Amino acid sequence: MTNDDQRSAASRRTVLCGAALAALGLTTAACGGDSDGGGSGSGSSSAGPDKQVDLGSAAEVPVGGTKAFPEEKVLVSQPEKGTFMAFSAVCTHQGATIDKAEKDAFVCPRHGSRFQADTGKVTKGPATAPLPKLPVKVKNGKLLAGPAKE
Repeated sequence: MTNDDQRSAASRRTVLCGAALAALGLTTAACGGDSDGGGSGSGSSSAGPDKQVDLGSAAEVPVGGTKAFPEEKVLVSQPEKGTFMAFSAVCTHQGATIDKAEKDAFVCPRHGSRFQADTGKVTKGPATAPLPKLPVKVKNGKLLAGPAKE
């Protein structure tokens, strides 16, 4: 084997090894969820806020509609006047923060999982588990969601 052949073989090996390592790194990054679901929030729990959060005016959630509060990691629907349902905005598939609220569904930005707005049940995967329910109440016209303050 000549010196040129040895250098060529070493270059091919280096390129192939580098490509394999890069592919492994991309696969690992794509399969793992980031710790905060791609957004920031006041709660550290993967199930939404770890304390009660003030979401503002209850009037901001339309009757028969929804609203996402991604910073607080809370999703709220009002299926009928005066009845509010709240859920964790942390997708049960890989932990992304759900930031899209449609009239009757919440939609995860990462893989498109859809959840029924009044029950939190999965209507389209890849998620298979429903969104965790959160306590919610209206006090002085404001929505409060999450575990009560102690």
